[in-house]
Amino acid sequence: MLDLFPNEKITFDLPDAIFEYYPNFLSTEKATTLFEKLVNETPWQQDSITIYGKTHLQPRLTALYGNEGKPYSYSNIVMHPHPWNATLMYLKNEIEERTQLNFTTVLLNLYRNENDSNGWHSDNEKELGRDPIIASLSLGQERVFQLRHNTKKEAKLNITLGNGSLLVMKQGSQIYYKHQLPKASSPKKNRINLTFRTII
Repeated sequence: MLDLFPNEKITFDLPDAIFEYYPNFLSTEKATTLFEKLVNETPWQQDSITIYGKTHLQPRLTALYGNEGKPYSYSNIVMHPHPWNATLMYLKNEIEERTQLNFTTVLLNLYRNENDSNGWHSDNEKELGRDPIIASLSLGQERVFQLRHNTKKEAKLNITLGNGSLLVMKQGSQIYYKHQLPKASSPKKNRINLTFRTII
């Protein structure tokens, strides 16, 4: 049924921030084609991360693409972007046209199975500016994505992000909220998440 409404936008009524969700930003067929292309052609890497003094491999694979070679740093990892390719530039243009926003960089995450995850965090690195906007495109296996307010315990949300869906985390989202992609309790196949952002 949702494929009948490709332009549907859902705005979540949460305090202090704006979250917009497009359940069918891409058709299932187009999303699946792009997923297969990206999973096979992206130069994935797996960096080490140190948490509470212990170093281990990130539970996902990543790749960074962007303008003018500007690096992106998080959790003591410095990533240097590859130049945009035709597939990612197509997705960038589609997202910018729909949202009327502009982005300089995309971080790709490959979650290979139910054990790959990303813990509670905000995308609030200094190179993103004071109040970043993040556009998050999901391809492949659907997964549950969680949001919670930093101080208001009742302000939280679980969203199942499906193949071809787009979540735009707008003003206030990285100041007042944290988000995560938790491990799943049932078997999961590959999922690619593309987070478009602007490096100042």
